[in-house]
Formats: sequence, C-alpha cells, structure tokens
Amino acid sequence: MVCNRCIMVVQQVFENIGYKPVRISLGNVETANPISDEDLEKLKKSLVVYGFELIDDTKSRIIEKIKNLVVQSVHHSNEDLKVNYSEYIESHLNRDYAYLSGLFSEIEGTTIEKYIILQKIERVKELLVYDELTLSEIAYQMGYSNVAYLSNQFKKVTGLTPSHFKQVKENKRKPLDEV
Repeated sequence: MVCNRCIMVVQQVFENIGYKPVRISLGNVETANPISDEDLEKLKKSLVVYGFELIDDTKSRIIEKIKNLVVQSVHHSNEDLKVNYSEYIESHLNRDYAYLSGLFSEIEGTTIEKYIILQKIERVKELLVYDELTLSEIAYQMGYSNVAYLSNQFKKVTGLTPSHFKQVKENKRKPLDEV
C-alpha cells in the first residue's frame, strides 16, 4: 500500500469481513483479534479484486518492508537522508544489508539500488509535472550531487532528458506499485 486511498480500500475490505483494523500502515495491518483461516481466505480473495495481495511468508514480508522503506523515504519524506540507503534499510530491518540485498535480487530480479533509482526517477517525474521547482532544486531535494548526474540517470531510465520529458504531455508517470 503506497497511498491513503490504498489504506482506505484495505480498511474497507477488512471491515466488510468483520475485522476492524487497529492500525494500517504501508504494507501492514494490525487487528485486535486473530483472523480465522476461513476469513483469511475471504481477505485474500477480496484484496485481489483491488489489486492487492496478502503476504504471509517471511521472505516476501522482508521484501515488502524494503520496498515500503524506499517508497516512504523517496516519496513521502521531506527529510534529507543522513545515511546511505544500505545503512537506512539495514538499521530499520535489523538485518545484514548483504543478506537483504541478495534476498531482494533473488526475489525481485533486480537490485535494491536499481529499485531505489526507479523510485527516485518516478519522484523526479512527479516534481517535473508539478513544475514548481527548477531542475537544480529537484536534484538537490532528491540527493543528487548535481543536475548532470540526475539528467544522465533520468535519461538512462526514461530515454528522455528531464527538459524533454516536461515538454511531452503523455505517459508522464507510473503508479508506484508498477515501478
């Protein structure tokens, strides 16, 4: 879950089955009562209708937590990340980064670093569409050392320069769950 609408939909699905969530956050739902096996199947089916899936194995939960940390950091935080992403992820999950990186690559077929880049480029696209910041301000906000580095990375991922992207008015962005 990456947006408030997603959280509202998940809350509605849980309530429709008779469970009032105590807390819903990115990738997590806490309920006051344990969920029966029968209701768990109902939840799975109901969530799939809305494009969600219930994650119940440990490795998948770790991957989801990594993704949520990256999305939260890139898209929903205005704070400057004081440590690099490997330290950030390692400290939040209390696991060795080499293990997390290997697991992520094995399951997702891409590296955490590439996933971070894709998320950052999606955020840059969003900021370019809003047209409120200069490219220099965007580069600074996104933690790039300079505009040239951002532009090169942007072009590698999108095939367009940031300025050309601003001119093109089609296919601006992808939903975060499709990145």
